[in-house]
Amino acid sequence: SSGINAEYGDHVNGTMFLRRITMDEGSLRRSLRVKRNLSEKGSPSQQGLLKKANSCSTIFIDDNTVSQPNLRATLKCVSLAIYYHIKKRDQDTEFVDILDEKRHPLSKQPVPADYAKIEPTHNYIYRFIKNLFISAQLTAECAIISLIYIERLLTCADICLQPSNWKRIVLGAILLASKVWDDQAVWNVDYCQIMKDLQVEDVNELERQFLELIQFNINVQQAAYAKYYFDLRSAAEQHGLQLPVDTLDIKRAKKLEACSQNEEYDKLADMAETGPAKAMSLENLSKRRPSLAVIS
Repeated sequence: SSGINAEYGDHVNGTMFLRRITMDEGSLRRSLRVKRNLSEKGSPSQQGLLKKANSCSTIFIDDNTVSQPNLRATLKCVSLAIYYHIKKRDQDTEFVDILDEKRHPLSKQPVPADYAKIEPTHNYIYRFIKNLFISAQLTAECAIISLIYIERLLTCADICLQPSNWKRIVLGAILLASKVWDDQAVWNVDYCQIMKDLQVEDVNELERQFLELIQFNINVQQAAYAKYYFDLRSAAEQHGLQLPVDTLDIKRAKKLEACSQNEEYDKLADMAETGPAKAMSLENLSKRRPSLAVIS
């Protein structure tokens, strides 16, 4: 039953990382400052923070959607969530040997004596995750699933992300997420090619114990995934991270028009099979009429 509760807790009780970010006073002040800068137009120093808006000649579209998240933006947001988990961590938590970097180093470089006290920066965490995702050719959706697994681990095993274990926890979560989510999973031995000093036996044991710690609860409901996606966007807004937007060019406009036509045709086909409502005219079912649009 605890596994079921952990799964529902992914979205019913809210995401842990967003609560930690909201608790941080500096993040709240930064959010208020960004919003204030967006409302005060005209200053040259604030133009970089101004929000892009649509006009008659230019249309901006969000290149980061729940079904197709932008990889760079998602990795930035996930690394921000991990950063605040470490920064606002609880002090009294359980110790898990397999997750400790001193006992199971990821490289041959000597681990500093005060490794458990050196907190990584947001940018350092981002570079670490980005290296894994680019090298293994993982998707942005996999990053969101990884964060869900990380928070399940923190809940089920009663541990916290800290400087001594965050790398191995992130690696274990990515191992599972890539196998559960991606069609072409990355083998454990492939991570040993990315991180040259890793031993495949260590990676296998990390994956096995990670699964045990989350009670083999690897299912992710759609509602949980969507909740994490939108909470990551909220975290980015609070922290002042700019999400990518692209201009709507002719090629993309034609693609969107084609998608909308296909959707319209599918609806007409469904109506033809089930029969129209009594108050509906049969005119629209006689032939397909492409929607007209002027693209300049």
